[in-house]
This record gives sequence, structure tokens and C-alpha cells, in this order.
Amino acid sequence: MELIVGATGYVGGRLLRRLVAEGRPVRVLVRDRSRLAVENGVEIVEGDLASGRGLREALAGATFAYYLAHSMESGRERDFQRIEQLCAKNFVAAAQRSGLERCVYLGGIAPRGRRSRHLASRLAVERSLLRGLPGATALRASIVIGAHSASFQVIVRLVERLRVLPLPSWRDRRTAPVDERDVVTCLARTPFTPAAAGRSIDIAAPETVTFGELVLLVAEHLGVGRLPLPLPGEHTPLAAPVVSRITGVPLALVRPLMESLEADIVPRDRKAVEEIYGIRPRPLERAIERALAELEAEQPLAAR
Repeated sequence: MELIVGATGYVGGRLLRRLVAEGRPVRVLVRDRSRLAVENGVEIVEGDLASGRGLREALAGATFAYYLAHSMESGRERDFQRIEQLCAKNFVAAAQRSGLERCVYLGGIAPRGRRSRHLASRLAVERSLLRGLPGATALRASIVIGAHSASFQVIVRLVERLRVLPLPSWRDRRTAPVDERDVVTCLARTPFTPAAAGRSIDIAAPETVTFGELVLLVAEHLGVGRLPLPLPGEHTPLAAPVVSRITGVPLALVRPLMESLEADIVPRDRKAVEEIYGIRPRPLERAIERALAELEAEQPLAAR
């Protein structure tokens, strides 16, 4: 039995469908079962990581766990670092009591420079899991390119709704986004990949781009011309509420995401994923085109 913690989130939902399609026995731990569409054969346990409620039941008999819980996704922006550490501590203690030896966590690539609260918290959770469960695996990703990725949706909505794109100094910071399909594949293969145990592994597309180049690349794939307007400084405290209103993405997600743009976020070793998991990450442009096609299938894209 495999346990998903965070199945109502973006990546967790995609992973759940993948495991069900492969016929794998799955159990999920959720705070509110009404938020999860019923999947055939999936066991649902209601609980809460912060309080520890439901953890013993969820972990009973589990052979592997996917730890995909992030406080930002629940809208708990205030004190989210403290909450994430508490959740990780509770999970590790319950996992040790249950005898669970292996899990996988999806966090963020360590920035080359100042760490935002968001990325610092992700790395702290990673350390807690790897120390408490020596057989654990930490996958690190920068921006995940997918139709329901909050980071990607922010870029798409800004390109759709602004003819002139203000780009603060973070436009020159470098990043290496990744196709959501590669993230889900690595997660799903981890239980069967002994070489991943006890390691943190970066996942990234073959290309490195600046954040400014990424925004303009999305505009190109949308088929629209947009004028970049370079601005001095970062402007995150003032810009985050404006971006939230323009895009419709909650401020609790937008603010930490924008704070994370203020340093280079590039992988340590691009070969590790192919060597360990046997996959070659998809090119960035393929990821963008697929994500846009899925978005357009669900709702009209005003820019097209």
C-alpha cells in the first residue's frame, strides 16, 4: 500500500491519477475528503499533519509514502515555515513508529544566493525527512511547467492581460523549469529505484533560461507580442498584491513564489535524473506547448 500525503494539491492529484491508472494500491491522507474526487480503489483517511490526527491510521501497513504537503497550498501564509516544520516532525515520528522506511518528498532546488522563506522552508523539511528516515528521497524542482501549476499560471495570466510586461531585476536570474510529466514519473518510480534512497536529486529541463526569457517564451507560444519593460530593483512587496489581482492566483501563493525569483535556481547535476531514473527530461518548449494546450482545452486563452 502506497500513501500519498497531499493528494488534493496540484502534483499530488496528478500522481494519484498515475498510480491508480497503473493499478497500484493507494491510500491518501487529506484534511477534508470532500476536496478529493473519488478514485476507484483509493482508501481515504481524514487527518491533519499539524496535529498528527490520522497519521497512525494512514501509515498502518504502508510500504511507501509520497510527502507532497505544503502549507502554502492551503493558504496558510502566516507562519508557514513553523507549520511545515511541525508537519514534517509529526510525519517522521509517526513513520518511525509505523516502521516505514522509505518516502519521497518534492521540494525546491537550492538557490545560488539568498534563500526566500519559501525555499528555505522546503530545504528545512527535506533535511528533517532525510535525517529521520534514512531511506527517504528528496526530489528538487524549480518551476513546474503544467496547466495547473500556480507558477506557470501566474506567467500565462500576466502575458494574457498585460501588453507591456514590467520585469524587475529578477528578470536576469536563471532557472531551469521542468515538465510536470517528468516530475510525476520520478515520483512514481522512486519506490522501485533503490539508488534514489537517502539522496536529494534535482529535476530540470535540459535548458537554463532567465526568468525574463521564460516569460517571453510563454508569450511567443501564445502567439502574442509583448513589450518587456525592464525595471530596477525587485519590487516584490509592492508587486505581489498587484500580480495576485491580475492573475487571480491567491496572494498566499504569489508572494513566496515571487520572493523565490531573487536568486539563480539551477540544478547541481543534470545527469543524476537520467542515471538514477532512466529518463531524459523533456525540452522546455515541449513542456510549455503541452501545458498551454491543456489549459486551452479547459478554458479559452484570451491571448490566442
